[in-house]
Amino acid sequence: MSEIRVASRYAKSLLELAIERDELEQVNADMQLFSQVVSQNRDFQLLLQNPIVKSDKKLAVINAVFKGKVQDLTLKFFNLVAQKNRESALEAVAVAFQDQYREEKGIQTAEVTSAVPLSPALRDELGQRLVAETGKRIELIERVDPSLIGGFVLRVGDKQIDSSVKNTLRKLKNNFKDNPYINKL
Repeated sequence: MSEIRVASRYAKSLLELAIERDELEQVNADMQLFSQVVSQNRDFQLLLQNPIVKSDKKLAVINAVFKGKVQDLTLKFFNLVAQKNRESALEAVAVAFQDQYREEKGIQTAEVTSAVPLSPALRDELGQRLVAETGKRIELIERVDPSLIGGFVLRVGDKQIDSSVKNTLRKLKNNFKDNPYINKL
């Protein structure tokens, strides 16, 4: 079974259990912490992926890192996954859990890339327009890319709006390639 499918199933089980026990917010925070630790510590990530290291050693490291920092439910979940020799899927499980959490709560992520940081007023206006458009709460992820020169690129789900100067210049360049004023023989 593919890792994405395994991760999705484990995440769904954890989500349903967290809802049942009324610990959804805490478990979501735990999974965010786990993702953050994995992304910031390459050695930890490699340890989870390494098939040579035994599961009990990996579990000992996980317990040493997260015991007292996460809910008991989350720690038991990590233990269960380790017992099933699926530690390598934990990173994907954390990502899948966060995606399913957002879907459960009706939160849509939107990524905006601009040439300069957004002002608070512009950020609020953009958030309000996206809420009106999608009908969901918006989690705005901001990125700054000076190569855009001006404007912005907005991604919401599978839709993208590119209103950057860089894109406009690229379109203009392509239009000049097909110069209608030059006679073709």
